[in-house]
Amino acid sequence: VQLQASGGGVVQAGGSLRLSCAVSGFTFDDYAIGWFRQAPGKEREGVSCFSRNYGSTYYVDSVKGRFTISIDNAKNMVSLQMNSLKSEDTAVYYCAADPEHDSERSHRSGCPVSAHEYDYWGQGTQVTVSS
Repeated sequence: VQLQASGGGVVQAGGSLRLSCAVSGFTFDDYAIGWFRQAPGKEREGVSCFSRNYGSTYYVDSVKGRFTISIDNAKNMVSLQMNSLKSEDTAVYYCAADPEHDSERSHRSGCPVSAHEYDYWGQGTQVTVSS
C-alpha cells in the first residue's frame, strides 16, 4: 500500500487549492480514505474521510461547505478540493488509508475520523494560506 500526496502551495486567503493523493496496492472498495492536517504545535486533525464500503463521507465542521473529497477510480487518485481558504487552514496535509474488511474494524459504521485508526500514510504536502 502506497500513498503520495501533492498539490500543496502558497495561496492567498479566499483562494483555492486542489490536493491529490495517488494510491496503489489497494482498491477503494476495501479501504477507507482520509485527509488529515497538522499545524505547528497542534495534533493531527481529521479533515475529511470517505468509505465506499459504508457509503459515508465526513468533513470536520471547520471545512464543511468549503472542502470536497473525491475519488477517481480510473486514476487511482483521491483529491481534496479546498475553496475559500482561510489562514487557519495552514498546515501540512496528509492522505491516509485503512483496510475495512478486518475483524478488528467490524465495530465501524463509517469512515474513521481519527488519525490513530489509519495504518497507511502518505508524505505530507504543505498548504500555506496568507492573509
